[in-house]
Amino acid sequence: MTEELELTLFQIITAAGGCKSNYIGAIQLAKEGKFEEAKDLVKEGDQFLAQAHDPHAKLLAQEAQLAVEGKNSSDLVCLLLIHAEDQMMSCEVFKQMAVEFIDLYENKF
Repeated sequence: MTEELELTLFQIITAAGGCKSNYIGAIQLAKEGKFEEAKDLVKEGDQFLAQAHDPHAKLLAQEAQLAVEGKNSSDLVCLLLIHAEDQMMSCEVFKQMAVEFIDLYENKF
């Protein structure tokens, strides 16, 4: 694995961590009845998610280019990449949960 790839993967993982923290924080704020603050935290989480998506899209484009060229993309596949993918997927799930919980709590009060 190249240093550049490793840096990109850690960028994705770090952004995903910030994303999930914001979404969980939003659920906690909604539970306290602080709905506008919760929605603001979801928006901040969305910014982290965008930060994760950009380098992720670049990696997908690199792999697609390698496939077009008939080259082996095994250099891109590693445990760290799988972890980064997992973190991004969980971000998207946490976002949906946060939005649903905010709505649930908001309509409860």
